[in-house]
Amino acid sequence: QVQLVESGGGLVQAGDSLRLSCTASGRTFSTYAMGWFRQAPGKEREFVAAISRSGGNTYYGDSVKGRFTISRDKAKNTVYLQMNSLKPEDTAVYYCAASNWVVLATTSGRYDYWGQGTQVTVSS
Repeated sequence: QVQLVESGGGLVQAGDSLRLSCTASGRTFSTYAMGWFRQAPGKEREFVAAISRSGGNTYYGDSVKGRFTISRDKAKNTVYLQMNSLKPEDTAVYYCAASNWVVLATTSGRYDYWGQGTQVTVSS
C-alpha cells in the first residue's frame, strides 16, 4: 500500500508559477507510475499529467501542455508538478495518484492510490 501526501498549493495571480509536491510512503514508490489530476467545483475530475515508473516518459492533458511539467525524484519518493503561466481556469483541487498500470493512464479508474488533494487558486 502507498500513502500519498500533496503539498505546495496556494493562492497566486494569473501568470505566476507554483510547484506541487507529492511524497509517497513505503519502499515501492518506483514501482508505480504517478499522475496528477484536478477537480474544480461542479466539474468532473480532469487528468493533468502522468509520469512512468522510470521517469522517462511523461504525458499531459491538452489544457496544460507546454505550461506544466511533471517529474519525480526516486531518492525522495516524491513526484512534482511544476505549473507555469497559471490561469484562473487552473483553479482546482489537485490530486496526486499512483498507478499499477504499465502504460501511462489518463483515466482516474486506472489509479490505485490517491492523496487528499491540495487547493490551487489562481486570481485574475
